[in-house]
Amino acid sequence: MLRAIIQICTATIIAFFFLTAASNAQATRTWVSGVGDDANPCSRTAPCKTFAGAISKTAISGEINIIDPGGFGAVTITKSISIVGEGGTAGILAAGTNGIIVNVAATDRVVLDGLDIEGAGSGLNGVRMIGAGTLLIRNSSIRNFRGGTGFGVDVQAATSTRVVIDNTLIFGNTGGINIKALAGNNVVILQRSTVESNNVFAGKVDGASSLILNGTTLTGNATSLSIVNGGAVISYGNNVIRGVGLPTQTVPLQ
Repeated sequence: MLRAIIQICTATIIAFFFLTAASNAQATRTWVSGVGDDANPCSRTAPCKTFAGAISKTAISGEINIIDPGGFGAVTITKSISIVGEGGTAGILAAGTNGIIVNVAATDRVVLDGLDIEGAGSGLNGVRMIGAGTLLIRNSSIRNFRGGTGFGVDVQAATSTRVVIDNTLIFGNTGGINIKALAGNNVVILQRSTVESNNVFAGKVDGASSLILNGTTLTGNATSLSIVNGGAVISYGNNVIRGVGLPTQTVPLQ
């Protein structure tokens, strides 16, 4: 009798262990929907509601996709991951806060693709890179961050980092792109993008960092380029730069 009870208890514990492990498993691909629920497993048929809800259920180097248009909330990223908004408007409304904070290790890679990041006039920063690693922002819009520092993209990494911004609109912020070297050398590549109508500058490079421009338009900003403390701006010669501030180096197209 005692042996039977022990066997039943053991079987119950094992079953509970495997059920718990399954419920805590992270998927390589997860989904969010405007009518989702963060209590869901973030599967295609049971999507989550927010990026923050989905990221904890997404494996390292996995991908979060959207099913339909929606507002999916601000998020902090601490691992390699892709957030891809190809199913409609992938909105982040970040009034009074940061839209996306990226704080990852030097070996991590983060992709933000097809996002509509709105600060509503009081947002702090659209995308803030404070870790290391590599960040790609593409096919996105970052607008109206004018609270606090109010940068569209703020790169103040703890060590050397690389950020690529491709086919993106940065509009109506206090500052467009702010790059400040805290340690190491931060490199931001801005290509096929428009930085327009930001109150103070389109791009600022402070310290041992570089902004590389390729096929990009900087217009309607109080200052186009602010370069201090040894910063560098390299233009490939196919950019439109209107306003105060010139690149430190212009490289002819080959």
